[in-house]
Amino acid sequence: MSLKIGVNGAGGRMGRRVVALTMQDQELSLTAALEHSACPFLGQDAGELAGAGRANVPLCSSLEHAVDAIIDFSTPEGLHSVLQLCESRRIPLVVATTGLTGEQRQAVLEAAQTTPIVMAPSMSMAVNLVMKLVAEAAKVLRNNADGVDVEIIERHHRYKEDAPSGTALQFGRIVAEQMGQEQHVHGREGRTGKRPLGEIGYHAVRTGDNVGEHTIVFGMLGETIDLTVRGHTRDSYAYGALAAAKYVVSRPAGLYSMADVLGLS
Repeated sequence: MSLKIGVNGAGGRMGRRVVALTMQDQELSLTAALEHSACPFLGQDAGELAGAGRANVPLCSSLEHAVDAIIDFSTPEGLHSVLQLCESRRIPLVVATTGLTGEQRQAVLEAAQTTPIVMAPSMSMAVNLVMKLVAEAAKVLRNNADGVDVEIIERHHRYKEDAPSGTALQFGRIVAEQMGQEQHVHGREGRTGKRPLGEIGYHAVRTGDNVGEHTIVFGMLGETIDLTVRGHTRDSYAYGALAAAKYVVSRPAGLYSMADVLGLS
């Protein structure tokens, strides 16, 4: 029997891809397509809006049918309402929205006390695999006698509203956990002086329709390691979100990561 999936933010770029790929997956059934009350697409068929054919599921501002899990690809504000819904009804939730404040992340942690939630800065399998590789590299390099300079460069499309990306920040946290950097610098300008060893530099590029690219640079005297992961289409994130939904429906209340979904923990 197929899992009943609801998509929050179904009218957005990522939401439409999740809708389309849900309709193609024989293990899943699109049951709800949610959007905010001022969305101009309310009432339209979610499948047709996504270019995937008729789904007989209109975009609505409230949940009218039972679902086994909800995938949220909306905004921090859009997440707030669906988080309350999932918490009150014990609906498993996949949080793929980024740019959350500390307070909003805390709300997710509190909701995870009563319902299972997968939250990750990126749903991409490749990104999460590279996170594991970055952790291993940082662990090996942390005792380098000459020191290691770490820079994180990320590129995204012109419409992305947060910078640096949540994924870039997560890469930074992973490195800092292994190597101990306490300074996180966002861009550089002017006479900055000699680069200190105890910092991680972040650089955000916004251009065209780039769906996501991250390079983690480990710079040493005499050699450099670059670990790069590039997304070619948004489908990589959508497929990851669907895998997370399949995973979370059978879990007890708690907070899970894509490392859990992919067996990388």
